[in-house]
Amino acid sequence: MDEALLRGLTPGVLAVLVRRGADFAAAEDAVQDALTEAVRVWPDDPPRDAKGWLITVAWRRFLDATRADAARRRRENLVEEEPAPGSAPGTDDTLQLYFLCAHPSLTPSSAVALTLRAVGGLTTRQIAQAYLVPEATMAQRISRAKRTVSTVRLDRPGDVATVLRVLYLVFNEGYSGDVDLAAEAVRLTRQLAAAIDHPEVAGLLALMLLHHARRAARTAPDGSLVPLAEQDRGRWDTVSVAEGIGILQAALARDRLGEFQAQAAIAALHADAPTAGETDWVQIVEWYDELVRLTDSPVVRLNRAVAVGEADGPRAGLAALAVLEDSLPRHTAVAAYLHERDGDLTTAAQLYAEAARKAPNLAERDHLTLRAARLNALRHD
Repeated sequence: MDEALLRGLTPGVLAVLVRRGADFAAAEDAVQDALTEAVRVWPDDPPRDAKGWLITVAWRRFLDATRADAARRRRENLVEEEPAPGSAPGTDDTLQLYFLCAHPSLTPSSAVALTLRAVGGLTTRQIAQAYLVPEATMAQRISRAKRTVSTVRLDRPGDVATVLRVLYLVFNEGYSGDVDLAAEAVRLTRQLAAAIDHPEVAGLLALMLLHHARRAARTAPDGSLVPLAEQDRGRWDTVSVAEGIGILQAALARDRLGEFQAQAAIAALHADAPTAGETDWVQIVEWYDELVRLTDSPVVRLNRAVAVGEADGPRAGLAALAVLEDSLPRHTAVAAYLHERDGDLTTAAQLYAEAARKAPNLAERDHLTLRAARLNALRHD
């Protein structure tokens, strides 16, 4: 069985059923039934038209469920209108499905789960494992999301920014369980980029490729984190770097700058430097200035303080940090790093230890604890 083919066909099949009049929840259930049937039948009897086969089987499953449900008599007229089996329609409804799954009435977590299920074709079990929650919990989350969007029409313009935000959330989940969510986010964003010509879609795809290219170098053999400056750049995926930079350059040439293009430009400058010492921090600060202008995000200002510390010295970085709320996530870790760069090892060690206690995950906590221990050892040598 070609699992990638099934997952790639899923959104188009689901969108066809919804366009024919099935509500989203019932259509999604029918598509999942059709996928299960495909797994059973196709190895011995592969269809000539895979998408058309899935549409026919899913539509019949939907009609069977409609007939069996007395509470849904209002759909009985659809039974008489079953289209004859044939080739799949040439139209691609995937883009509308993206907008539906990222509907503003959904919470971010529900939008991500529904996107992975309906557009990504992942099972509830796979999504639950990726998010480290019980399968029943994830099933309830997806069911609520499906009910929420069941009455939403697919013929209204969608919000590209919301779709991109959902895909970015998927990418940042990284990897856990048996599903690589970062790779899945790249796949889905490629799919979106093929369906819509938008510079920010290209910017997000470039950003993902440039970050994902560094993945192999981000952890040591023992699983510990390796900071960007200490990574073995020979382990970076140069093909993904080249592709990401090419996509970014084409997007920037359209002169419609957005936040994902600006973030990708920063990632590209890191990827372009042969060594950490050759990083063009002055340009990176300039791009952070653009990003602050576009988003006015405190987190962006925090990252900018690090870049200022590299470009103009740690005291300039500390000055940029001083105007930010110390309650920001990773504020203490940034302060520790800048004090270390400034030679104040005592303060840096204390701040690293404090940052470790606030760390959002075990790997980051261990990394910060080790840095505190290393500085304390240096102080006593």
